[in-house]
Amino acid sequence: MLGRLNHVAIAVPDLAAATAIYRDTLGAAVSQPQALPEHGVTVVFVELPNAKVELLEPLGEASPIAAFLEKSPSGGIHHICYEVNDILAARDRLKAAGARVVGDGEPKIGAHGKPVLFLHPKDFAGTLVELEQV
Repeated sequence: MLGRLNHVAIAVPDLAAATAIYRDTLGAAVSQPQALPEHGVTVVFVELPNAKVELLEPLGEASPIAAFLEKSPSGGIHHICYEVNDILAARDRLKAAGARVVGDGEPKIGAHGKPVLFLHPKDFAGTLVELEQV
């Protein structure tokens, strides 16, 4: 069911500072910031040859990233994203196996313009998992 690793997401308290670290210190190509109000975040993507690193900053007081950063003020790994061919088939298979989908269970459009779902970390070894349809 799982395809390739799409990205690892890191929550950061200061997106501009984190972007500078990846771009200027590590020499990586970094996308322009993109606000995603539906998800409560502003993101950039660090482009790597085999995957991406997504840097997330809270967008608004109700951002789920804000709550994460309250517990980890310096930031940290927030989730991991895997690609799937059919997100609805993957969701149905996972739910049948007892996995919980975060939210209303319906895919939302993610930063790449593709449908995404998040899976509850308690069902996946303490890791918030994002699935993205390719």
